[in-house]
Amino acid sequence: MAAVLLVEDDETIGSLLESALRMHDYEVMWSRTGGEALRRMTIDEYDIVLLDLGLPDLDGIEVCRRARGITPTALIIMITARTQEMDVVIGLEVGADDYLTKPLRLRELLARLHAHLRRGTSSNVVPLRLGDMVVQVAARRVTLAGDEVALRPKEFDLLQRLAQEPGAAVSRDTLMADVWDTHWRGSTKTLDVHIVTLRRKLAEAATNSVTAPTITTVRGYGYRLEVPAP
Repeated sequence: MAAVLLVEDDETIGSLLESALRMHDYEVMWSRTGGEALRRMTIDEYDIVLLDLGLPDLDGIEVCRRARGITPTALIIMITARTQEMDVVIGLEVGADDYLTKPLRLRELLARLHAHLRRGTSSNVVPLRLGDMVVQVAARRVTLAGDEVALRPKEFDLLQRLAQEPGAAVSRDTLMADVWDTHWRGSTKTLDVHIVTLRRKLAEAATNSVTAPTITTVRGYGYRLEVPAP
């Protein structure tokens, strides 16, 4: 049973989400303020954090940033009524893995949660070795020249997907379908933000590597993971 921390101050929406999640066998803890949610994260472990950005005490973006420091392995999904794309980009940059916009479609939310959890427990346990980089699928760890690269859940999933076909161009639609959701309807900005962060982390970790993989943009199509020859 997956543990979900629901952070939502609207009583109507919170009650609906809590009931729906419990009906689908999720263990739910509901916090109505950002401060309360952050305190709960220091006490208990959660698999998923559903975080409304419009909270009464703390800005949701700030809650997201602090939450990532407290619970680095949890999936953080923002729930936002904000229409400006920059709000979503900032949320993804400070630690969110995904986002949904209000009004929520319950079926989409449940499908997204199921997809995240399914990918987090992949049965493929064979390590992927690409130059100096090793993607340990079962342990969900990445090392580069022997040093571990700290990745957020969706960064790991994205790198793993690209690493499955080194040298091959993978389309944006395929990455969105395989890493996020097969019925994705929203902006692909979440993919762009994760690629930027992933590139930076790989570059920072590649100081002592001569065969560190790099992510190349295939203009008008998608991305490719390239491994230099030794």
